[in-house]
Amino acid sequence: MRCADLPIPGLFWGDYPERQPAAAEPQTRRFPAALKVLGDRAQGLLSNTPPLLLSAFSGQRKAFRRLGPAQFREAVRTLRLQLQTDGMRDTHLASAFALVGVACEREHQIRIFDTQVIAAWIVLGNRLAEMATGEGKTYAVALAAATAALAGIPVHVVTANDYLVARDADLLRPVYAALGLAVGAVIQGQQAGERRAAYACDITCCTARELVFDYLRDGLGRTRDPLRRRVDQLSGEGSSPPLLRGLCMAIVDEADSILIDEARVPFILAQAVGNEQETDYLKQSLEIARQLGSAVDSPHFRLDPAARTARLTLSGQERVDALVRPLASVWRNRLHREESIRSALAALHIYRRDRHYLVRDGKVLIIDDTTGRVAAGRAWSRGLHQLIELKEQCLPTAAQVTAAQITYQRFFPRYLRLAGLSGTLSESAGELRAHYDLAVSCVPLRRPNRRTVLPSRLFANRQLLQEAIACRVVEFQHSGRPVLIGTDSVADSEALSQLLEQRGVAHALLNARNDLAEAKIVARAGERGAITVATNMAGRGVDITLGKGVSELGGLHVICCQFNAARRIDRQLAGRCARQGDPGSVETWLTADASLFVTALGGGTRRLLAAHAAALPSRVVHALAALVQRRIERRHVLERKRLLQHDQSMDRRLSFGGPLE
Repeated sequence: MRCADLPIPGLFWGDYPERQPAAAEPQTRRFPAALKVLGDRAQGLLSNTPPLLLSAFSGQRKAFRRLGPAQFREAVRTLRLQLQTDGMRDTHLASAFALVGVACEREHQIRIFDTQVIAAWIVLGNRLAEMATGEGKTYAVALAAATAALAGIPVHVVTANDYLVARDADLLRPVYAALGLAVGAVIQGQQAGERRAAYACDITCCTARELVFDYLRDGLGRTRDPLRRRVDQLSGEGSSPPLLRGLCMAIVDEADSILIDEARVPFILAQAVGNEQETDYLKQSLEIARQLGSAVDSPHFRLDPAARTARLTLSGQERVDALVRPLASVWRNRLHREESIRSALAALHIYRRDRHYLVRDGKVLIIDDTTGRVAAGRAWSRGLHQLIELKEQCLPTAAQVTAAQITYQRFFPRYLRLAGLSGTLSESAGELRAHYDLAVSCVPLRRPNRRTVLPSRLFANRQLLQEAIACRVVEFQHSGRPVLIGTDSVADSEALSQLLEQRGVAHALLNARNDLAEAKIVARAGERGAITVATNMAGRGVDITLGKGVSELGGLHVICCQFNAARRIDRQLAGRCARQGDPGSVETWLTADASLFVTALGGGTRRLLAAHAAALPSRVVHALAALVQRRIERRHVLERKRLLQHDQSMDRRLSFGGPLE
């Protein structure tokens, strides 16, 4: 008999297990969450180690190492039965971790360390493990995912991008196979049959975006009542089989990126409804916006780059009224036309090519702010995407209407078991507790951190910054140390690359435009004398291995020229060096004309900064950057809270017609 605590599709949990929406609604009040975080710390959850588990793991691993192939398979079968009967008790977890550890040794010659066992134990306790970069999160996830899968739970391993999905699935497939487990990968562009087969595996690697959209597709035309679904299936009246097997368990890698940074964007499953009249309307909107003047001195509108919005002044409203007077009747609705003009102004003056989007093969592709990668298949809503396409003289895609939508804050709490890992969680512990009811626990370092943090510097403008970087890179190249330079955007990375070419400095360039070469560039980034210029693509999930003799030279040096909206993202880039006890160093160089300074500081303050940039001590530069970032972080917290409240409010208002998703 199976343990009732394990969420497994079947008689007890139904054919599509998930927490019902009403029970899964996240909390939005910060005060109770703050009390919970204090309680977590008081109970030692931020620094605890599982009692007796490590010694039991070590002893059983020694015993399992002596088993032959047939005996090993029998041990796996015995453990599977114990887990499915008794649940995931610590005694069984020690055996499971030991078996997975031996499988890693036999297939990859990789030894599992105590810190990885601690992380896996935290994850199986439905918590978030803060594990420093380079400490082996990939194999910690494998320990937890394989153990849960042996217990019969369908496991979704959710990660940041398709590159990591394919990499981790291929890397760990032999390990899972040795345990009798199948792993599938869901990536952009797969057909429904391929996706269904991947979700049918014991462990499925996928991005959060693909997972959410597949869940929304399952919800279209499908009743949530399990009994009614079963009747429909038996009578042949049901729709095509669902893609997923429910929301049983998710392990979210880079949890703060997915659960926090990407939670400001609702995920919308849309259907095309565009027509020629709609396209003409958008073209006219763009032309009217152009007639309102430039962003520098126009009295007709004001821009808010931080919120990526524009607003019309009173004179702007009067000017628009005059411009639309001879146009068709569709322009008579004041609210509708002003919304269109505001979107057109944002498309013209705020959204910038090679920073917010790329143009490739006649298509506008969004660049994800936090990862620096192309967000394949994503489009801006309410006509903005089509306006940018028209601005770039691309063929506009059809306008779309919402068929279903959901936010991460409402989706992930529907998992019956939810956990995750990241190297940068502590700054967001309160919000993670409030919205997902997830506690954060820190995993101790296996080896002391040998990262050297050099003084921060501020430059008056980008040109001076890039000239200084070119000189700095030559110094390190002569010494043989590899250098990774993190830039803010595709445009910045290409400008720096061009300067290095002019100086005769051999280097590699990694950004959203050449993402297909990512694996090759990353593989060489730690070699002696390697110079790599990159965007945020070189941050999360990127493991740069040091070449022979590089450690003796001082390891990888990182020059961080990024000024991200969250301090956590800056820490991710710094975490590419000094991994697993290796030496390394990092320094932060910023410019007074960085986009965050532009949005957060007044013009006079920025001019003062630029005039005295070279004289500012490191601690002042660091404090100023942290002040701006905290201000932006608070704004983003409020945006996520408002989005969640709006989503819940709309769901309640429209409940008579069914939930939004």
